[in-house]
Amino acid sequence: MDNERLLIERNLELSAEFSRYLFEHPEIAEKIPLGAELILLPEFDDELKTYNLSLGGGIEAEGGKVIYVSISRLRPKFLSRIEDVEFKSVA
Repeated sequence: MDNERLLIERNLELSAEFSRYLFEHPEIAEKIPLGAELILLPEFDDELKTYNLSLGGGIEAEGGKVIYVSISRLRPKFLSRIEDVEFKSVA
């Protein structure tokens, strides 16, 4: 898999996380102007941040409106939200 494809996959994952964040914090969505492109800048991933800054620069060069969103960190990923599982034997 080439490097650009890996960056795109990381962007998709980060975008999904940001969508969840917006769902939990709808007041943030009000700060996003209509028609603006969001560019996510993960402070914990220099390679992806640089790639996204380049994407944003290209959009701006074409006259597009860009909003840069700095993301400091991600919480650890959990595979399941289930807690306290108990197994019972059926006789």
